[in-house]
Amino acid sequence: MDPPSSGSSQQSSSAVSEDDVTGLGGNTPQPPTESDPMDDGLLDRIRSSVRGIPDFPIEGIMFRDISPVLAEPGLLSSITERLVQDLNELGWHPDVVVGPEARGFIFGPLLADRLGCGFVPVRKPGKLPSTTIRVEYELEYGSNTLEIHDDAIKEGQRAVIVDDLLATGGTISACARLCEELGATVIGSVFLIELEGLGAREAIAPVEAHALISYPA
Repeated sequence: MDPPSSGSSQQSSSAVSEDDVTGLGGNTPQPPTESDPMDDGLLDRIRSSVRGIPDFPIEGIMFRDISPVLAEPGLLSSITERLVQDLNELGWHPDVVVGPEARGFIFGPLLADRLGCGFVPVRKPGKLPSTTIRVEYELEYGSNTLEIHDDAIKEGQRAVIVDDLLATGGTISACARLCEELGATVIGSVFLIELEGLGAREAIAPVEAHALISYPA
C-alpha cells in the first residue's frame, strides 16, 4: 500500500508499501447493511484487534497494525466469510481475485478459495518467475513498479482486487491497470481497513471500493 502524506500529524497508515484502493467513479457502493448483531460483533472484534502504532515507519504516521487480527484464532476465517457475504450483496461475482504483495497475499487466497475462483498475485519486479507485464506508478516521493504474469488472467474475466488497507489508492490503481492490460474487467476492490480523507476512492475511479472498517487519516 502507498504511504499517506507525512505532512499532517498522526496520519493513519498500514504500511509503507503500496496500498491502495478503490475508487468509485462517482458511484460509491452502498455498504451492506449491518443489522445482524453478529456482524456488528465481528466489526467490533476487528476494531479492538487492530493496533495503532504512532510515528511508524516515520514521525507523524499512525500505523494500523493487523498482526493481532491475524493472531486471533478464527477471526481471519470470520473476516473472509463476511467479505464473501458482502461481495454477494454488492453483486460482485469475480472470476479471479487479485492481490498485491504483501498483505494481499493473506486475504486474497482465502477469499478466492471461498468464492471458488483463482488467486492472482501482483508482485514487485523480479519476484515472478515467468513472463510478466509491468506498471510503474508515482508515489509521494519517487515511484514504484508492480508486475503480473502475462498469462495470469484471461481476456474478459472479471477481477476483484483485495488488500488489507486502502490509503492513497496508488497500488490498487496500478493493479487495476495490470488487469485491464490483460483484458480483464475490474468489478471492485475490497479491504479490511480504509483510511478516510486521502482521496483513494477518487484516485482509483472508476474502480469501486468496499472496506469493513475505516479510520480517519
